[in-house]
Amino acid sequence: MSKSSIQPATITQVLPGSIAAEIGFEPGDRLVSINGQQPRDLIDYQFFCADEALDLVVLDGAGKRHQVEIEKDYDEDLGLEFESALFDSLIQCNNRCPFCFIDQQPPGKRETLYLKDDDYRLSFLYGSYLTLTNLPPYEWERIAQMRLSPLYVSVHATEPEVRSRLLKNPRAGQILDQLRWFQAHRLQIHAQVVVCPGINDGTHLARTLRDLAGFHAGEVPTVASVAVVPVGLTRFRPVEDELVPVSQPKAEEVIEQVQTLQVEFKQRFGSTFAWLADEWFLIARQPLPPEAHYEDYPQIGNGVGSIHQFLRQFDELAQTLLPSAVAPARRLTWAVGNAVEKAFEPIVARLNQIEGLSIELAAIASQYWGQAITVTGLLTGQDLTVLAERDLGDGVLLPTLMLKQGDQKLPQDSYFLDDMSVAELEQQLGCKILLVEDIPALIEACVSSGIVSGQPRLKTADLTRNESCTLVF
Repeated sequence: MSKSSIQPATITQVLPGSIAAEIGFEPGDRLVSINGQQPRDLIDYQFFCADEALDLVVLDGAGKRHQVEIEKDYDEDLGLEFESALFDSLIQCNNRCPFCFIDQQPPGKRETLYLKDDDYRLSFLYGSYLTLTNLPPYEWERIAQMRLSPLYVSVHATEPEVRSRLLKNPRAGQILDQLRWFQAHRLQIHAQVVVCPGINDGTHLARTLRDLAGFHAGEVPTVASVAVVPVGLTRFRPVEDELVPVSQPKAEEVIEQVQTLQVEFKQRFGSTFAWLADEWFLIARQPLPPEAHYEDYPQIGNGVGSIHQFLRQFDELAQTLLPSAVAPARRLTWAVGNAVEKAFEPIVARLNQIEGLSIELAAIASQYWGQAITVTGLLTGQDLTVLAERDLGDGVLLPTLMLKQGDQKLPQDSYFLDDMSVAELEQQLGCKILLVEDIPALIEACVSSGIVSGQPRLKTADLTRNESCTLVF
């Protein structure tokens, strides 16, 4: 990596009471080097800053250069947060997967929506998935040297010809050799298999899962877990692609096939090892497995066990946070994707037991993406405009996982995937939108005395997720 591509890291926040706050760091300052080394990213920053004696070069907001010497305890955090986790350029994807969600978007939107990251650093830091097809030798060496484990890898198929066909990249066929490299270095991955009917399903899926299971043995299993996910298609995908959506019969077939393999893996490893995303059961209109099935939720980021976890957390918090009555009385509309309509009915029923509170679930399919069954995270502003036809009551509860970060950090200035802002949607609906990012915020939005006056005490949403990451439920 050329040092000329590494930019000083812009500081966005200095934590109160931290070493950096005591020294006088301010937002807008830029970190140039640590002990003479330029950090490429947050990984380098954390590694270099572990030392007890630090010599920092910093540019202040006016561009003036400062040298700062710090003595601290080993591994003690400085208390700095940065504009980005990467201080050099993003490693972008060199594949042409027909099922890539980035390529299934309409043209003409903001540039960040079309960035296809395939960056192992974001995988290590945030759990985003990469394919391993574009790493030069020095990046592999860095992964080994810095013990960057686990990484999250989109495998899809282990047969070279099938994976190359899926990724439209001849280098994709090297996946088994790459897994052997992880095994030799005692590093781990979590794997993802996106099932595309007619391409990597059936015998190919069985082969893939058994191949990956071959890397699960030993004290440090190379493949720690696998998520099996249905392909998601939109009406904007290229017309010449060979993909077909997952039907209910196909979902039923995949569930039966994987559950048979799960019995086999449970006997071999004492673990399910390969999990089906909740979405399979929603498409198949089948009940979810019991909560105990999901063990310690190793694939929660892929929507494996998300619904059970959400319902359990709600039940736990409801016992202490839900009152018996609210005043003044209010009626709210909770907008979700129609994929979770049945799953969330128990929550709505429990909220409606509160005297003075009425919650109506608005389960919406995405006309924008052309999906009959839609998870909440893929609903757009245009999809939500159908709510204007309804009596929405005193406000609309809107999960923040629908949103991406806008030009401002205020929630109302944030955008949906179709570039509509929350403020624009609020104006079209003529009704207050109450953004909720987690269960405590959902409960507070329902019971807060400030709802009707338009001043709910909501937790500010964290809208800084990578633009390319998969959204669930």
